[in-house]
Amino acid sequence: MKTLTFRKISSLVIFLTLINTQFSCKPESAHSSTLPAADKKIGVLMVNHGSRSATWRQALLDLETQVKDSIRSSGLVHETKTAFMEYTEPSIATRLKEFDAEGFTDVIIVPIFLTVSSHSFDDIPTIIGMKEDAQSLETLKVDNIERYKPKAKTHITPLLDFSDILKKNILRRTQTLSKNPASEGLVLMAYGDATYIKEWTALLNDVGEFVQSNTGITKHSYGWCGHVAHYNPDSTTVAINRVLKEKETALVVPVLVAHDEMFQVKIIGDGIANIKNSKEKVRYVADAILPDANVEKWVIDITRKYMDQVQNESVLVQ
Repeated sequence: MKTLTFRKISSLVIFLTLINTQFSCKPESAHSSTLPAADKKIGVLMVNHGSRSATWRQALLDLETQVKDSIRSSGLVHETKTAFMEYTEPSIATRLKEFDAEGFTDVIIVPIFLTVSSHSFDDIPTIIGMKEDAQSLETLKVDNIERYKPKAKTHITPLLDFSDILKKNILRRTQTLSKNPASEGLVLMAYGDATYIKEWTALLNDVGEFVQSNTGITKHSYGWCGHVAHYNPDSTTVAINRVLKEKETALVVPVLVAHDEMFQVKIIGDGIANIKNSKEKVRYVADAILPDANVEKWVIDITRKYMDQVQNESVLVQ
């Protein structure tokens, strides 16, 4: 039996809290009955953070392209869509309005997020009317992000960190960079989340230890490139120097869903440039988690699991 890590326990508690919130908001006058499976029209909405980078957005659209035929092959899912939480259209509200206009009864929301964050636990549920989080409401107002509570019933799946996909992804990319593991240290650069910093730290430590156990690398470190570090390259520099105190070479791997020029090129790249003799001491490819066939399989599998649950689930009838 696998031992649950602090990160997985914390993420599980947070996810169960969200589900409990979803099902505790039933109107008092409503009662449950089962809508015949043939009368249900199920859609899948793949939700991601969003970015001003066209390269970043395209990677998420490509992910949908790779999985949609497999998801719809059962005949139970009628449509798949992608939504960006912020910065650009199509937004979550836009997509949910489309599902309502097309007569969907249920929408399975698949968050393409690495682990728990304010976005996945507070912002997205608040956008779709599942929660009324005061801080999220203010943030959404400031950022001009539209809220929309759909007529269709929404179902949110777990996040990527419920699987071992990230560990395998980082291992593969590290091995591509590695030449002499005994003299190398691994540096993981992630966006991070101030509210859930313990969960993010545990995630990166789990990944680093997994890479160490499958290579000859014996040192790993991590840094932040998002708002935790105020989008400053110094965190990258500090994380690399932490490794270089013991090792000759630092292998820098971005723990980011897709490629965004601001993060992989500007923030992480500038942090590497601050290292003396960086060309000799640092090996880095400005890549990302996507594309990854294992992520595609995870999206398909988690969608099918929820699809089966939706087919047999009770619905509210006034």
